[in-house]
Amino acid sequence: MLPEFFEFYNPTKVVYEVGVATDLKPELDIIGIKKYFIISDHIINNVGLVRKVKDGLIEAGYEVTGVYLEVKQDARLNDVKICLEKVETSGAEGIISIGGGSVIDTAKAVNILFSEGGDLVDDYSGAQTLTRPLKPHVVIPTTAGTGSEVTMAAVIYDEDNKEKLAFVDKYLLPNLAVLDPEMVLSLPPKMTAATGMDALTHAVEAYVGTQASPVSDAFAEGAIRLIMQHLVNATKDGSDIEARGGTLIAATMAGIAFTHSMVGCVHSMAHATGALYRVPHGIANGILLPFGMEYNFELITEKLARLAPVMGEDASGLSEEEAARLAIKAVRKLSARLNALGALPLRLRDAGVPEDGLTAIAEGALNDGTSFYNPREMDAEELLPYIQNAY
Repeated sequence: MLPEFFEFYNPTKVVYEVGVATDLKPELDIIGIKKYFIISDHIINNVGLVRKVKDGLIEAGYEVTGVYLEVKQDARLNDVKICLEKVETSGAEGIISIGGGSVIDTAKAVNILFSEGGDLVDDYSGAQTLTRPLKPHVVIPTTAGTGSEVTMAAVIYDEDNKEKLAFVDKYLLPNLAVLDPEMVLSLPPKMTAATGMDALTHAVEAYVGTQASPVSDAFAEGAIRLIMQHLVNATKDGSDIEARGGTLIAATMAGIAFTHSMVGCVHSMAHATGALYRVPHGIANGILLPFGMEYNFELITEKLARLAPVMGEDASGLSEEEAARLAIKAVRKLSARLNALGALPLRLRDAGVPEDGLTAIAEGALNDGTSFYNPREMDAEELLPYIQNAY
C-alpha cells in the first residue's frame, strides 16, 4: 500500500571513487571557497589519513586554516565548544570533517554555531530550528556505518547529564559526501563489524518505520543487500577494496533511507545504553537489533517477510510469519559470523552493561526522540523483557 504522503530531500552530492579523497579540486571548485578547517581525531590522524587529505588540498591550491583532533567516542558538548573557538579564530570559510559519526556530528554542531552563533542546547535543540543554509561542510567518512555524511541529524553527548541530545534540521545536511574506499582500509575488524551493524540497523529500522516510503524502501533494501554481501569479507580482510567499497556505499544508502523514514526502538535502546554505560553505538545496535525486530514483530511482519530474500534467505513456500522470522534469523546469523571472527559481542553483558542497569535502559529509551517513530508504541515495562533477553 502506498503512503498518502511522503517527501524526499537529498541535496548532498555524493561522489565515489578509489582515491578521490586526495583529489577534491573539481568538487571544491564548485563550492567556491578556499579556506577549510579540518575536524578529525587522533586515531585517524595517526594512520595518516588527515595528512593525506591535507596534502591534496594544499596541492590543489586550498588553504587548511587549522586542524582539530580531540574528538572522542561520541560527539560531546565540550568538544564542540573547544573546537568552535579554534575554527572561528582560524579564518576558515568552511569545514571538512574526516572520520566516523562522532567526528561528523561534532563538525555539524560546530557548523551551527560557526554559522549562526548562539548556544547549541538552548537555541538549536530539537528539530528544524535553523532558518538558512550553514557554511560549507564537506564530509569524508572513515567508517562504513553512521551514514552521517548524508543525514540531517547530529547526536551530541551531554556528559554532565549523561544523555544524548539530538539536533535535526535539513540545513545540517553536508554539501558534499566523499566516499573513498581507501579511507576505510585501516578500520580495525571490531570497528568494521560494529559500524556495519549500525548501518544495517539504520536500513532495517528505516524499512519498517512509520514514515517509510517507496523511495526510502529502495535505499534501505539496497543497503541491506550490500551489507549482507560484503560486511563479513570486509571484517575478515580489511584490504578487500571491493568489500570496503560495498560497505561504504551501503552505509550512505542506509543514511539516506533513515534520514527520511527515521529509526525506532533499537536506536532508542542503543542511545540509552551508550549514554548510561558508554557502549559504542554500533555495538549496542548490533546486539539489540534482532530484539527490537521481535518487539515490533506483529506490526512489521509483512515488511520483514519481504526482507528475508533481500538478506539472502530462501523464503519460498513459507507463510508470511515464517518468512519474517527468517529475516530476524538472518540478522542473528550475521552477528554470529562476526562474533566468530572476534569482532562483535552478542550480549549486553559482553559489552559491559550491568544486569541491574537494564531497567534504566528501558526507561531511558522512552525519553529518546527516536521512540516517537517506532511502529509499536513504546512502553518501558513491555520493552524490558526484550532488553533482558539481549543481556
